[in-house]
Amino acid sequence: MLRFYRLALVSTFLIVAVLAGLRDSAGSSQPPVAPVNATDGVGLKGYDPVAYFTGGQPTKGSSQYNFQWKGVMYQFASAENLQRFKADPEKYLPQYGGYCAYAMSINRIADISPSEWTIFGGKLYLNNNFISQSLWSLNKSDRVQAGDRNWTVFPKVAEGR
Repeated sequence: MLRFYRLALVSTFLIVAVLAGLRDSAGSSQPPVAPVNATDGVGLKGYDPVAYFTGGQPTKGSSQYNFQWKGVMYQFASAENLQRFKADPEKYLPQYGGYCAYAMSINRIADISPSEWTIFGGKLYLNNNFISQSLWSLNKSDRVQAGDRNWTVFPKVAEGR
């Protein structure tokens, strides 16, 4: 019985997602966003982007180990992670500027929860909550293709504004 309710819940969310996608394809206009999701100039809500890859879990960074990359400050849990990042920042940065991967796959923008994440194809993807993480995970390949396509044309605030 529990399995039936879970299937019904997932089906309902899928229908909502499809309808949202159809509405987007009708040509809704999105307001521009900053190229990187940051709060007070700090990216990833202060979490260490390298730790997702090396430790396999979200890890809060420290202001003791920080590095500014393209106008955004990133924090790290250790000097080693800071050095790894400095050597290859693009390897560790989250996709879609650190915005929700599921939302971007349906041409929307949403904040993230650092605890809802996946490394797929060697890249870090973050999501807003358990539901968006679950929906995104149902078909990662198609979600990434849609997200990549949408992110390239999603309106962004020009730097320096």
